[in-house]
Amino acid sequence: MTANEGRGPATRPARVSTRTLQDGVKKTVLPSGLRVITEAIPTTRSAALGIWVGIGSRDETPALHGASHFLEHLLFKGTHKRTALEISSQIEAVGGETNAFTTKEYTCYYARVLDTDLPLAVDVLVDAVADSILDPTDVETERGVILEEIAMHEDEPGDEVHDVFAEAIYGDHPLGRLISGTPESITPMTRDQINRFYRRRYTAPEIVVAAAGNLDHATVVRLVRKALAGTPLDTGQADPAPPRKGNARVRVRKAHDIVLHRDTEQAHIVLGGPGLGRHDQRRFALGVLNNVLGGGMSSRLFQEIREKRGLAYSVYSYAGQYADSGLIGVYAGCAPAKAREVLDLIRIELDRVATDGITPEELLRGRGMAKGSYVLGLEDSGSRMSRLAKSELLHGDLMGVDELLARVDAVTAEEVHAVAADLLAKPLSLAVVGPFDSGELPS
Repeated sequence: MTANEGRGPATRPARVSTRTLQDGVKKTVLPSGLRVITEAIPTTRSAALGIWVGIGSRDETPALHGASHFLEHLLFKGTHKRTALEISSQIEAVGGETNAFTTKEYTCYYARVLDTDLPLAVDVLVDAVADSILDPTDVETERGVILEEIAMHEDEPGDEVHDVFAEAIYGDHPLGRLISGTPESITPMTRDQINRFYRRRYTAPEIVVAAAGNLDHATVVRLVRKALAGTPLDTGQADPAPPRKGNARVRVRKAHDIVLHRDTEQAHIVLGGPGLGRHDQRRFALGVLNNVLGGGMSSRLFQEIREKRGLAYSVYSYAGQYADSGLIGVYAGCAPAKAREVLDLIRIELDRVATDGITPEELLRGRGMAKGSYVLGLEDSGSRMSRLAKSELLHGDLMGVDELLARVDAVTAEEVHAVAADLLAKPLSLAVVGPFDSGELPS
């Protein structure tokens, strides 16, 4: 899939506009199509700033596998105005922090500073994202860093098994590939390839600048426009890119097993299958189901596998969602000799919930966990900033807290049962990383 698949190019000039989305939340669309969205929190003395680009690893061709993550590293290595040391030292000198991360559908560059230092953070971060030079020497240095990062990831089987699971579900589709790329794709990638990806994909309509904290929206907009002036992102008129939709449901592989040999002390297991895309209205019921299955210490899986039998220290379920697809999985880490027993217990619980649904008590607890985790996750400026950006970039609107809580409260036991029956009452894929012969299931 390409970056514009399911979106389409802008066909008419965007109008400059500023509007209030919610109490304290405002959004401005610049002539270039770049969006600035802020939330004023006068009671805090901090400010969080994020530059979110709607481009991730699923937008890469096989030859560019890992380019998004490679680029994430390189954008902090120097611009026409600042060296890499100046980028980091200017923020650290005021006690702030900067970082970045790449996902399969977007990339984020962020900073957190005192409210009085927000102008500096805007200038530094916008400069890095908009006007990096990608010096060839830095490309070679970061290539080595990334290859070490990939090797380090392979030494973390509890993380690696989730990538194996994604491959089991999606195969060679970009959603099934490693975000970091592989040594085979990173080693030959050239500076020119990465630069072309940068300038072709990092366009103003794909970018959301989000900020939350003790700030003034109009001031933030002025700071962003000033920082963008004269950079490649200071372009002509365009509409913002709409949220990624995809042209059709992503094809997934038939259920099968992948066993990856590693000389580990534990067996790492993920069992699951395709889930729901983030635009699916059943996602609220899925959230409740996930909490009931393995969302906490009171969940079915935790109680059955850890509390009652002591077979695993870590056991949980999770749901991953993309624009047009998703997955649901159960993870457990256990002694290799116990892997078969743990896997059988997981299957029993998944079959039970798919056949019988959940109890009224579980429904209340699953709802409460969903609401609590959402509201408690909005207690700092960084999480508020992330909420703004993800809502705009991924959904195109900002759902109010009260509306979201109401949607969770409206979930019924019947809806949860229907989702469970749809997703879990079918053959599931298994990913295992541990001291087993490759291709052979633990006995």
